[in-house]
Amino acid sequence: MARGEGRKGRLGGLLGRLRRDPFAVQTVRSTAAATLSYVVALRLSSEPVPLTAPLTALLVVQVTLYSTVTTSLRRVTSVVVGVLIAIAFSVVVGLSWWSLALVILASLLIGRMVKVEEFVPEVAISAMLVLGVTQVSVTAWDRVLETLIGAVVGMLFNLFLAPPVWVDTAGGSIEDLARRMRLLLLDVADEFTGAPRVEEAADRLHAARRLDNDVADVDGALRTAEDSLRFNPRVKEGLMHRVVLRTGLDTLEICAVVLRVLARTLTDLAKHRDGHRLLPAPTALALRETAQYTADALVSFAVLVTARGSEDAEAAETRLAGELRAARVCRDHAAERLLALALADAGRWQLYGALLSEVDRILDELDPEHRGRRLMEELDRRVRERSERRRRLALRERRGPRRPARADG
Repeated sequence: MARGEGRKGRLGGLLGRLRRDPFAVQTVRSTAAATLSYVVALRLSSEPVPLTAPLTALLVVQVTLYSTVTTSLRRVTSVVVGVLIAIAFSVVVGLSWWSLALVILASLLIGRMVKVEEFVPEVAISAMLVLGVTQVSVTAWDRVLETLIGAVVGMLFNLFLAPPVWVDTAGGSIEDLARRMRLLLLDVADEFTGAPRVEEAADRLHAARRLDNDVADVDGALRTAEDSLRFNPRVKEGLMHRVVLRTGLDTLEICAVVLRVLARTLTDLAKHRDGHRLLPAPTALALRETAQYTADALVSFAVLVTARGSEDAEAAETRLAGELRAARVCRDHAAERLLALALADAGRWQLYGALLSEVDRILDELDPEHRGRRLMEELDRRVRERSERRRRLALRERRGPRRPARADG
């Protein structure tokens, strides 16, 4: 009995992870939409094998409804433009090597002009497929019809079976990034009290540089989450939550850059010390404790910006405030000792000062007051942009359509 319950628990956990995985969800949804569009096209199209419909559905069914709508419009536009180009050429010339070259050239240029983005090649593909058949009008209509079927099925599929909201997934990605940064900062903290070789310090530097890739991945997850809130009939997420996540990631990105600079400073210091202890014991211990509290504050900050409930947010904010206070106390002790060390070792004063300024920058970025100012600035900017868009639309409506200028005389 216990073994069966364990298997059910593992299966339930696996299904839960798959439901939270954008790739798994996208795979199932795309397969279902493509199959459905093929069934519909079999009934409406004269083509015996209307594969354009499922192909379009595969292309337009995106992870979010907003992406589906915008992709559908670009896909349909590209096909219609390609068909019109083929019809125009079929009236004037037949299919030859030079007419094919002209069709491809015109299709690619016009595709750029109508801004179908990734579907620019589709304009040329549609034109070539239609131009290469004998019954141009019939094939052109079938291709447009199948494309419309695939696009409509894809949009209706996402409208009635709305895709998930990926805010929690993006929040988890932000927390994972903060935890990776914490582990790296803890490794850096251990170097303060040791005598790392230059190669070891350089490995930390390379690990810090790889954080750029992690930040880019989290940025992609956050963009998906933001898109999943647009046009989604199931959710009414406020602007505030989206801005909190975006500004939180911006803060962690700045901290990642500072962490990379800190690792570079330690690498330079390791070169000067040539295998000896980087810092005297009291100074090293003070810096190590500062870095440890700062590392914990990174995770508390991430939990704060991703918290959905007020209780979780209050607990994370209390934790963050306590860790920042402890880090600043240790930082002040380290500052006194670094000043004495810089005076005694004037040749490397800039490295000792850099260690302190880099820690200060991270603490300043994580400070709740700094975060509050940044959040309000971003909210004000978004509100101004919205107001400006509405003002331009209202002004355009008041002006109405432009009248042609009256000729003199």
